[in-house]
Amino acid sequence: MPFIGLVGERTRGVVVLDADAQLADRFVTDGDAVIADVYERWSPLVYTLALKRLGNCADAADVTQAVFVSAWRNHASFDPHMGSLPGWLATITRRRIADHWRTQTRDNRRLLAVATNGAHPHHRRDHEPSIERILVVDELSRLGDPQRRIMELAFFEEQTHVEISERLEIPLGTVKSHIRRSLERLRVRLEVADGALP
Repeated sequence: MPFIGLVGERTRGVVVLDADAQLADRFVTDGDAVIADVYERWSPLVYTLALKRLGNCADAADVTQAVFVSAWRNHASFDPHMGSLPGWLATITRRRIADHWRTQTRDNRRLLAVATNGAHPHHRRDHEPSIERILVVDELSRLGDPQRRIMELAFFEEQTHVEISERLEIPLGTVKSHIRRSLERLRVRLEVADGALP
């Protein structure tokens, strides 16, 4: 009897593999029509990969969305003879994760430059850095704890996310979330200020 169960399991696996192969073939020719099926089938894989690398549910969800938008736009470039659809999606996932880290690093550098540029009068070239400095200081003063302390450690003491997590005894994902949300608030404030300047 155990042998029959094994055959049943094996047969079910073959059916799933056939269905996956058929879905991959349909994806190449009619990506628009089957993207929802592709998402339903492989979004858990993509989300799990993103979550493991990013450590943050919101960021993993953003990356997952970006992966499937990219897959939908580029479905004709997928070649099922060169590899599997989940493998192709995993490659896109790695690229979107790298894009996410680059964007985060760029935003962090911009904020650090804004925060430190106005710290010394001889660094100022015109009135704008001092206005940005005031906005940064004002935005930091509006943050409650632990967000304010996390931002101070990240940008004024130049500690890494891991160092902040250990120092404040806060989960790494929480540190990253606070920094991301605080940077987004600051970005919005700076964009409003840029639009208001003559």
